[in-house]
Amino acid sequence: MIERYTRPEMGQIWTLENRYQTWLKVEVAVCEAWAKAGKIPASAVETIKAKAAIDVDRILEIEETTRHDVIAFITSLEEKVGPDARFIHLGCTSSDIVDTAGALLMVEAGRLILKDIDALLATLEEMSFAYKGVLCIGRSHGIHAEPTSFGLKMTGFYAEFVRHRERIAQAVEDVRTGKISGAVGTYTIVTPEVEADALALLGLKVDPHSTQIVQRDRYAHFFSAIAIMAGGIERLCTELRHLQRTEVLEVEEGFAKGQKGSSAMPHKKNPISAENLCGLSRLMRSNSLAAMENQALWHERDISHSSVERVIMPDSTILADYALNRLRRLLANLVVSPDRMQENLDRSYGLYFSQRVLTALIDAGHPRQASYVAVQKLAMQSWNSRTSFPALVKADPEMVKVLGEAFLDKLFDPLFYLRHEDDIYQRVFGRCK
Repeated sequence: MIERYTRPEMGQIWTLENRYQTWLKVEVAVCEAWAKAGKIPASAVETIKAKAAIDVDRILEIEETTRHDVIAFITSLEEKVGPDARFIHLGCTSSDIVDTAGALLMVEAGRLILKDIDALLATLEEMSFAYKGVLCIGRSHGIHAEPTSFGLKMTGFYAEFVRHRERIAQAVEDVRTGKISGAVGTYTIVTPEVEADALALLGLKVDPHSTQIVQRDRYAHFFSAIAIMAGGIERLCTELRHLQRTEVLEVEEGFAKGQKGSSAMPHKKNPISAENLCGLSRLMRSNSLAAMENQALWHERDISHSSVERVIMPDSTILADYALNRLRRLLANLVVSPDRMQENLDRSYGLYFSQRVLTALIDAGHPRQASYVAVQKLAMQSWNSRTSFPALVKADPEMVKVLGEAFLDKLFDPLFYLRHEDDIYQRVFGRCK
């Protein structure tokens, strides 16, 4: 079954129809600002608002001749509005309209992405508390380290996506900037007052110093924030892919009735969503590089950025929307196996207690290096003979002499590793229950 994860609203933002409607919204705001300044009649603005309409096919037809999309757009409006159309685009250059409209489109897309992150955070928070206290082995270099909980794993990802949300919110605010400053940003015809009034109507900030364009460091910030978030998506999905390996199998992606995993091997249940999301994350990161390449334009501007942005604006925001929604669904349907987590804890024969034993020896006054050698010797013996590390420690005369039998009986409690779990939850969520 193919499921749709992308909001229809996100795709709608980037249609040609909506793009031209947003250009028209900017043109009308400039006309209203000019009317406020007394430059054009208020009646002309009303005529423009009443008669201006977007005809995508006609715009594209005109563009076949003009080879200029904004001129084609304005020409099509002139055909519908009549004589008052002379006030449209007064004092503006194409980038005044395109960049200001681009800000509106990116802000709208960015706010949808923020909603997606909020939904994902809600799922991560639910999982964090559902699996609080559920022991699993922590790994470093892919090797058993010390126990953690599956709830803490999810809490870590929750904390990370809070940061992703903050970065994207900052980036949305950065691109919420327009310019109506003329051909090279010097207000040859248009005025700073008209710019301020027009942008206020649109809910945008004034770029304090634009050239012919809004400088692309703002765009680089926006797409880099998406790229960093994509890295977080890939980190989470890489974890899930590892945990679904047959040898680990602590989690599995939901497997729908009738779903198939392999054309050759009927037994296969693969982490396909996590794998897909890892690949899509790479696309989002590569698009951020293109956005950074767009920063260095010739003089007051050239047009080398334009073709890039026609691709990365819709692609990165649609990909982010799709990936966040698919990840949320993946997590909501994840099959988690606490029993398998316990089995995996036992697979290393309790070797994860090695630091506890080492620290206990040091606390008892035993030299650190000698303690390390003694614990490592028993650890290697446990691993090579596949016998219980705690049992070997308890049977070792030197360990008993230094630590005492009563202390050793209390030393090997796995729940010791979760004694500060509540502290972490309190820091991340502001609550621990």
